[in-house]
Amino acid sequence: MVDEERFDFTPLPDSLFTQVIPQIQDIAELKVTMYVFYLLHHKQLCPSFVTHEELLSHNASMLGMGEKALNNALGLAIKRGTLLQLNLDIEGKWQNVYFANMESGREAVDKIKRGELSITELASKEEGVGQAAQPPNIFTLYEQNIGMLTPMIVEELKEAVKLYPWQWIDAAFKEAVLMNKRSWKYIARILERWASEGKDSGERRQDIKKGSPDKYIKGRYGHLVKR
Repeated sequence: MVDEERFDFTPLPDSLFTQVIPQIQDIAELKVTMYVFYLLHHKQLCPSFVTHEELLSHNASMLGMGEKALNNALGLAIKRGTLLQLNLDIEGKWQNVYFANMESGREAVDKIKRGELSITELASKEEGVGQAAQPPNIFTLYEQNIGMLTPMIVEELKEAVKLYPWQWIDAAFKEAVLMNKRSWKYIARILERWASEGKDSGERRQDIKKGSPDKYIKGRYGHLVKR
């Protein structure tokens, strides 16, 4: 039964529904895939990861399958490319760690392989997230609320961060989700309107980084925010 007083939700990329799920034939793979995305979203950490031990601890109550079936389902998801897997030493114990095959996950895996990022450091940050949770960056917002990142979108998001206050960007994503308009073009229009007309937060137009919003409208990314 759904709790009507608190209806939380887990945003999923459109590509999961349009490209991945239609190909999945095994119900266990589908359940594991969806549950991993659920856990990753509620980690409140970027990049987020899930350990094999976590999945085993949730298995009986949430997934309802044996360990062998769980491992098989994970193998199918990894083979399909939905999940990325690394076998890492976490506090003296080797175990499998899973990331979503999204921009943030791929970047984390690459950095770990190059020795630029420690999974132990990430785990310790996660333990303290309840005390001082870090807000998601714009790439995480995009992946969680719109879909998979592309190189072109990455550049456009970087440009938006230079132009607009973070509070505006976060609020624009929330408004787009509320209106069920999950596209960067719609969000960019919200930001451009706020820059032109002002926003009820009290922040003035001249407070915008890099000055006039005309740079955003007429420049390299102007095709996204036509008046």
